[in-house]
Amino acid sequence: MIGKRMGVGTIKFDRPPRVRAWAAVGGKKEKEGPLGQEFDHVFPDTMCGESTWEKAEMHLQKVAVGMAANKCKLPVSAMDMVIAGDLLGQCVASSYAARGTQVPYLGVYGACSTMAESLGIAACMVDGGFAQRVCAVASSHFCTAERQYRFPLAYGGQRTPTAQWTATAAGACILTPAADDCAPVRITHVCFGKICDLGITDANNMGAAMAPAAYDTLRTLLSDTGTHPEDYDGIFTGDLGEVGSRLLCELFEQHGIQMAEKHEDCGKLLFDKKQDVHAGGSGCGCAASVLCAHLLPRLANGTYKRIILAATGALMSPTSVQQGESIPGVCHALVLESGKKG
Repeated sequence: MIGKRMGVGTIKFDRPPRVRAWAAVGGKKEKEGPLGQEFDHVFPDTMCGESTWEKAEMHLQKVAVGMAANKCKLPVSAMDMVIAGDLLGQCVASSYAARGTQVPYLGVYGACSTMAESLGIAACMVDGGFAQRVCAVASSHFCTAERQYRFPLAYGGQRTPTAQWTATAAGACILTPAADDCAPVRITHVCFGKICDLGITDANNMGAAMAPAAYDTLRTLLSDTGTHPEDYDGIFTGDLGEVGSRLLCELFEQHGIQMAEKHEDCGKLLFDKKQDVHAGGSGCGCAASVLCAHLLPRLANGTYKRIILAATGALMSPTSVQQGESIPGVCHALVLESGKKG
């Protein structure tokens, strides 16, 4: 071990930063899904009361951050830092949402892995003593993503069976130092992932593009920590969907590790198959909202003792896809533990 690093690429926090508060917001389709009742707030339509879809996504982030701060009984301006990201060019949803807060802002981009990336960076900032209160947030919007990456909605294009549905959602977490005994969840380890690219060029099959990265990061984390899948209450990826989840389990099986019993995917949890989302959900807001609506409350009440969140991202752009480039994947993983005693 060198400093806080252990093994090949895992960071271990001797005094684990705490997740003090969180909030999840979503849209109409998210409300109709299996986790709809667990969101802090849902909007009745995709416009979220705004005049454009892009402004709607900005509003999703503002509401999520505001609700998380309110749970701490603090104004947003009391944050030392906001680390945020989304799918739009130059992360405009995040930067415009942070406009006017007068809080130092770091914009990050990891596609669907953004929430784990922002949380990992936030945990390092808090553990290093560089900040006392850091808000990590990520969002996505079905309509803004379709317009940027695929076709205008009015085009009415057919979606392939491997395609995933971008979540109209946002999640925000506020991290505080280890000494904060009121914070119910701890982040004990972070494993920032490497770029993995096995040559997938189909932008409608992101699960296949991201599965190798999920395998690489999870294998590194498990090896570095000397743990096995059965040592966790759950290993949650986001967002491999049906296709990527199956491939991930097959990759582990090839190396004699049974992952299927402990593995679940945020893209499969957020929506029901009856909602016509094909291979499942995706987008920065998918893992972010599932984490804040579903996973953190279960860690807080002790239902889960220890889990892994391994969020994955397909790092392509419309230009790179049109030029025939393959799709690089990345996965960032966090170990989260319940702070509840007993």
